[in-house]
Amino acid sequence: MRALLLPPSGGGGRKQSTDRGTPGGWPCLGQSPPVLRYARTPHPAAARGEGNNRPRKPMLFFQQLLNGLLDGVYYLLIALGLSLIFSLGGIVNLAHGAFFAIGAYLTIVFSQYVGFSGALVASPAAVALIGILMERFLFRRFYRSDPILSLLLTFGLAMVAEQALRWIFGAPPLSYSMPRELRGQIFIGDFVYSYYRTILLGIAIACVAAIWLLLNRTSFGRVVRAGVQNPDMVGALGISLQPYMTAVAALGIGLAGLAGVLLAPIYAVHPAMGQEIITPAFVVCVIGGLGSFWGVVVAALLVGLVKGFMVAIDYPAASIAAIYFMMLVVLLVRPRGLFGERIQRFE
Repeated sequence: MRALLLPPSGGGGRKQSTDRGTPGGWPCLGQSPPVLRYARTPHPAAARGEGNNRPRKPMLFFQQLLNGLLDGVYYLLIALGLSLIFSLGGIVNLAHGAFFAIGAYLTIVFSQYVGFSGALVASPAAVALIGILMERFLFRRFYRSDPILSLLLTFGLAMVAEQALRWIFGAPPLSYSMPRELRGQIFIGDFVYSYYRTILLGIAIACVAAIWLLLNRTSFGRVVRAGVQNPDMVGALGISLQPYMTAVAALGIGLAGLAGVLLAPIYAVHPAMGQEIITPAFVVCVIGGLGSFWGVVVAALLVGLVKGFMVAIDYPAASIAAIYFMMLVVLLVRPRGLFGERIQRFE
């Protein structure tokens, strides 16, 4: 698309007066402004007359579904950590969104020194370290307490973190410029999609696969799954769950930080961004079911697709309401969630 600057009507194409210091022929106060028109640069296929009869709406519909799926992906990264921490430790972590915001802000800070690729590693690691400290000095005191107490604790932590970010970085949103090598688009026929968003989907798939392997193909995962079902029996076998709880907290909170890193280049970074994402993430946990890895994965994809579908049919204002309605239907039909498991200590 290129801009064509045309002279105002009646000007006869003459150069405008530059009195009173107006630059380069721009009109002075009180004169007619220049007419700014846009001419769209034709697509090569359209220039050859090949694309005039091709349907555009199906491609646009598919793009909106993919954008919704992208929303589901970062809901998934948040919800997996929430589900793991609650399943093993019984902690309702309302501060999980704050770690997402911290990860986004650390991306802006670290990128100045190590670039985006370095921040992709350093920011989640720093957030995971903060998670270890939170687990060691705060969460550990509430593992066998009423979950309401941990909910109040983490609600307070979320408020403190948000105000701390506002105090350090300021209230106005910050923008992070996407690295040049990650810009661009992917063309498949008439379908066009962002190169960076495609990479983001690939990273999310790799994370899900790695966590599944960790929980199902390692001795660490076997102890964690046993601790979710019956921690007293695990303790009777002489296995202490404390280091495993610390590792799970670091893993779950680190995933939230990773989501913040990945979303920083395409969303505005602001102190309240954690509060905006935590509620949909809890919706994903409720729909998927407590203690179910694949339940969270399927629920996140469903939530993203429903949200994208509502946008694709020109009802974006109803997209959030639609996922809450889906949660209501699931709770009425199956209160444990789609793939919820019975956990003895919560019965």
